[in-house]
Amino acid sequence: MANNKLETIVMNNLDAETFMKAVDECKGNVYLVTEEGDRLNLKSKFCQLIGLVNIIQGGHLKDAVISCDNLDDESKLFKLNLYGSNDK
Repeated sequence: MANNKLETIVMNNLDAETFMKAVDECKGNVYLVTEEGDRLNLKSKFCQLIGLVNIIQGGHLKDAVISCDNLDDESKLFKLNLYGSNDK
C-alpha cells in the first residue's frame, strides 16, 4: 500500500536562485508550508512571490518547510539542501 502522506523538508541557508531553478525542474507540485499550516504551491509564480518574500534574507533562504507531491522531487530538493547543488 502506498504512503500518501507528504513528507516535509526543512530547507535552510540555500541560495534562493538555485532553489527556484530546482523547483522549476520538479515534475510535481512543490509546496512551501507556512507556520500557520498554509500550503503555497511554488510551481505558481504568484505563490512564489508571496511565499519567498517572507523567507529570503540576503539572497538566501532562511528556514523554509517544503513538501513535494513527487518522491523524485523530494529527493532532488533534499540533496540540494544537503549539498547546495544537484550535482552530487
